[in-house]
Amino acid sequence: MDNKYDILQLLRSVADGTTEPEQALLQLKEAPFEDLDYAKIDLHRSVRQGAAEVIYGAGKTPEQIAGIVQAMGNRGCRNILITRVSQETVNQLPDSIPLDYHADARLAIAYPAEHKKRGRIVVATGGTSDIPVAEEAALTAEVLGNHVVRLYDVGVAGLHRLLSHLDDLMSARCIVAVAGMEGALASVIGGLVDCPVIAVPTSVGYGASFGGLSALLSMLNSCASGCSVVNIDNGFGAGYLASRINQMEGLEEE
Repeated sequence: MDNKYDILQLLRSVADGTTEPEQALLQLKEAPFEDLDYAKIDLHRSVRQGAAEVIYGAGKTPEQIAGIVQAMGNRGCRNILITRVSQETVNQLPDSIPLDYHADARLAIAYPAEHKKRGRIVVATGGTSDIPVAEEAALTAEVLGNHVVRLYDVGVAGLHRLLSHLDDLMSARCIVAVAGMEGALASVIGGLVDCPVIAVPTSVGYGASFGGLSALLSMLNSCASGCSVVNIDNGFGAGYLASRINQMEGLEEE
């Protein structure tokens, strides 16, 4: 049982008599996770949360990643996200695993498949150096079924660049603001729009930025209402949260 649709079909088959209740119970018992010894794959994640389990690639061997991905693929999971994975690791994965790799975001999508996209999320960056983190957020949101608009290098050092995209900002259901240095972008955007803003501090900046701590504290102290903050360089977390917010708004197409 890899998604809500599968469980619903199983329940309907019990209702119409084509499946015995005992057999249905057995399938549900066997479904929650698969034990690979080094990993216990949560196969009910998509039922509970609407998306398959995400694989954090850092610290895992190519063999471990391949084993997890293949087990999920065999159970029908598609668009499996592998975050923080290096090109070197990806090169060692078997050719039998269909894979789209995005080196700038250090993110791979296994068993990629077309799917419906809804709503609109804007991902904006203060500078070009913030793009790798922003791409992690944007790709995560896209894989989870959202329309994403990218506005890159629109930081406060040239405010007119941001203001030229007011239509995009004001038509978004959620905005991810990615910035290093002093992290002012999130506050500025938060003062312009009526949708939630997710601030992502990045480790971009000179010595006194303390590897992103300065941007993190600035964003936490934002005077603009409606801003939330994720951890330093956590593009994935921002993209996932933005997807949740966007898809709460309804299923209508843009």
